Amino acid sequence: MRFISTRAHGALDYIVGLLLIFAPQLFQLPPGAASRVPVVLGLAALIYSLLTRYELGAVKLIPFKAHLVIDFLSGVVLALSPWLFGFSELVWVPHVIVGVLEIGASLLTQTTPTVSQGAPTRPVM
Repeated sequence: MRFISTRAHGALDYIVGLLLIFAPQLFQLPPGAASRVPVVLGLAALIYSLLTRYELGAVKLIPFKAHLVIDFLSGVVLALSPWLFGFSELVWVPHVIVGVLEIGASLLTQTTPTVSQGAPTRPVM
């Protein structure tokens, strides 16, 4: 069941993007790939979020379903990055946790914006 609204997902996109950019300082990650991978993925997340067709997108070029696929793939890369890029002996927990959360958010987010339930358009008799 997809229970995360597209608006809430948009807010998460920007929060997680910034979290990833500042992850090397927040988690005291070692220099090298362990620090570069989250920064690159965070910058990418901010850029493709700004370009997504949803409530918090600025330019609205990327369909939201494509955005969710990119989020899923980004989460997979982040979660596997300690082994893909050879730094698992130094650090892996933050990469796996944030990656799995990103995968989860992509799978639990509604694929279309919810329509607001405003006042009826005609009087009720």
